[in-house]
Amino acid sequence: MKIKTSLLAAITMFGVAVLPACKAKKAIVEHPAVTYPSDPAPEKKETPPVQQPAQQAPPATDPAPVAKPNYNFKNIQFEFNSGILKTESYPVLDHVAAEMKKDPSVKFVLNGNSSAEGTYDHNMALSLERANAVKLYLVNTGVPGDNLSIKGYGESKPIADNSTEEGRKLNRRVEIKKL
Repeated sequence: MKIKTSLLAAITMFGVAVLPACKAKKAIVEHPAVTYPSDPAPEKKETPPVQQPAQQAPPATDPAPVAKPNYNFKNIQFEFNSGILKTESYPVLDHVAAEMKKDPSVKFVLNGNSSAEGTYDHNMALSLERANAVKLYLVNTGVPGDNLSIKGYGESKPIADNSTEEGRKLNRRVEIKKL
């Protein structure tokens, strides 16, 4: 019986402590009282405007011309046997995106290329992967994806000699052309 009494006392104390905290709180924000004017405001006597001496208007200036987009883009370079962009290509792509956004009606083709290492099929797939990587980058910066098409050329359009490493690096690229 003592346990029941102790338990009942503990539950009662808990209820006394917790229940007041559950009551709805009063709103702290008070609404401002709305007042209506009972009498109209007294009329103000108008004073005639003071005549200022005539000033010459500043000469009209033509608005600054809007810069035309510059679609002369550098080639975007890639790592060996990869669709991963080289870090030095990021600023180029940021510039490309800014220029493309100037006129959203212009369409572009992204031409993917590869060096001559590997099989024909591998190089074609790699060139498409590179073109898609550039398209993804540009779309993520806000260029409409509908304005960009891709094409893969594999090793068929080299711009440098594939017999040297320096030439092969230049051939691992995506070129952006205005349609």
